[in-house]
Amino acid sequence: MRRRTLLGGLLAVALGTTTITACGGGGDSFSADPNALVIYSSQHENVTKAWADAFTKSTGVKTQVRSGADSSMGQQIVQEGAKSPADVFLTENSPAMTQVQRAGLLAPVDAATLAQLPDGFAPSSKDWTAIAARSTVLVYNPSKISEAQLPKSMMDLQQPQWKGKWGGAPGGADFQAIVAGMLAMKGKPATEAWLKALKANARIYQNNIATMKAVNAGEVPVGIMYHYYWYRDQAATKEGSKNTKLHYFKGEDPGAFVSLSAGGVLESSKKADKAQQFLKFVTSPQGQQVLADSGSMEYAVGKDAKSASVLPPLTTLQAPKVDPFNLNSETVISMMTDAGIL
Repeated sequence: MRRRTLLGGLLAVALGTTTITACGGGGDSFSADPNALVIYSSQHENVTKAWADAFTKSTGVKTQVRSGADSSMGQQIVQEGAKSPADVFLTENSPAMTQVQRAGLLAPVDAATLAQLPDGFAPSSKDWTAIAARSTVLVYNPSKISEAQLPKSMMDLQQPQWKGKWGGAPGGADFQAIVAGMLAMKGKPATEAWLKALKANARIYQNNIATMKAVNAGEVPVGIMYHYYWYRDQAATKEGSKNTKLHYFKGEDPGAFVSLSAGGVLESSKKADKAQQFLKFVTSPQGQQVLADSGSMEYAVGKDAKSASVLPPLTTLQAPKVDPFNLNSETVISMMTDAGIL
């Protein structure tokens, strides 16, 4: 995996601004439409399209979406710098946005947009805003482990008794965001120890869905992932989750980390007013309803916005209080590489 990660990074550099890998796994040649608001997005493609279409219908502003994964899209924008054709950047997890922010490429978000969200749903810098949220959960198989036997904290998974009994997908941006939250909360030595135990104890899977399916099949009793994969499968065939339940750690545990999907305006945008208008729309009651209606099962984050009714309310999750400005995916990737995970 380490070699594949290096090759992927070299490929992204070689391709420059011409091609980028899409969320669905394919490549797409991209030519920016000068008459459109250009949205670089690593959010779910159906959600981004729904937002873009609703915004165009509401305002008449034409949009163009370029899709990619969190890490590659953030790197793409940093490589393009002030010459990027992007006006707006949307992410699945906030560390990709923080990478762009640290490069000095974001414009401050309009105060009217930030006012549409509760406190804590934007970084202290105010350079971007949350547009959705997802909660860390422990998926478990009740036929393999009882609720009373579950770990009291996600940190407990580093104990020897959990060797071979849990799974996760550390190669993905989702898992790396969870570790970034742990790093911000617990510090580097504690996070390094947990990663060392992950290497020794955990079964490694390709992504969250594979982790869930492994737990469902009884390969491991428990797995770390985000909540919405389970709720989406439950709303569909239940093929990958019928034998499982979810456990929420709560108590501001690292395992209760809530990752924010982020939205930002590029400083170099030639359509800054429309870009700010788009972010205001996405975080508005109308835009948050688009999210809720999309079937993504992510949490809406706007004030008084309603998420899917099957989800436990976001306010009940007792998530740790972490300034998303402090979430550093580059440090996490370096630490995971040093631990032999990547």
